[in-house]
Amino acid sequence: MSATPADPQTTSVPDAQEPGHGTFRKEPVSFIRRSGRLSTGQAKALERSGGRLIIDVPRAIARTSVDPGFELDLAATFGRTAPLVVEVGTGMGECVAAAAAAHRDVDHLALEVYLPGIAQTILRAEREDVTNLRLMQANAPEVFATTLPSGSADEVWVFFPDPWPKARHHKRRLVTPSFAELVARVLRPGGVWRLATDWRPYAEEMIEVIGASPDFEPLEPGSDGTVERFAGRVLTSFEAKGLRAGREVTDLAFRRRDDRS
Repeated sequence: MSATPADPQTTSVPDAQEPGHGTFRKEPVSFIRRSGRLSTGQAKALERSGGRLIIDVPRAIARTSVDPGFELDLAATFGRTAPLVVEVGTGMGECVAAAAAAHRDVDHLALEVYLPGIAQTILRAEREDVTNLRLMQANAPEVFATTLPSGSADEVWVFFPDPWPKARHHKRRLVTPSFAELVARVLRPGGVWRLATDWRPYAEEMIEVIGASPDFEPLEPGSDGTVERFAGRVLTSFEAKGLRAGREVTDLAFRRRDDRS
């Protein structure tokens, strides 16, 4: 992918306010409330292509919530019927934009809560001239619970979710038994759940959680779910920074069992 220097001019924008107006979610979210700053280039990308690439969803109680009565029409959204990859926490879009460019016969849905990341992903999509990528600013568990049709995804990617290393924050971790149930709901039988983390204790917890699920089995039979680096997972700036700091990356892959309804 091509790259351009960051635009030094920035614009402040409110972002991912969770929750709001005195209302509260029943479950903790895996991200924190914060504001983002858009570069001039990012703001222009939102203006140019946000209406085309960002899925406008009805909200429930917060800016990144989704009305549980809303179900996404994938064929109408992408203008076709094709295999679907859903990436949770797309960050600055390096991985999903590269994947969409490399596999134009596959549709890609990027879930991200922070607006600068969404804007940067749009910039990458514009540079790659991809038409098979859409973005949604939404809390992933809500999307998996009701927004995506059952059995609609061929792969789900969760790369480098926040490890929330302090014990008192573990309840905020994304990969939990309840989230595994939601991923199983969205994946078709035989579909693949790919994960990566540079926090070994979190990797061990992922192995334990997903390994205990009756809906999943390791992609590589006889393993605990650990796999070699997925060829489609490009090296992002975040991962490169972790590697320079000496952190070890663990890749995992699990298959949605065929014998589960």
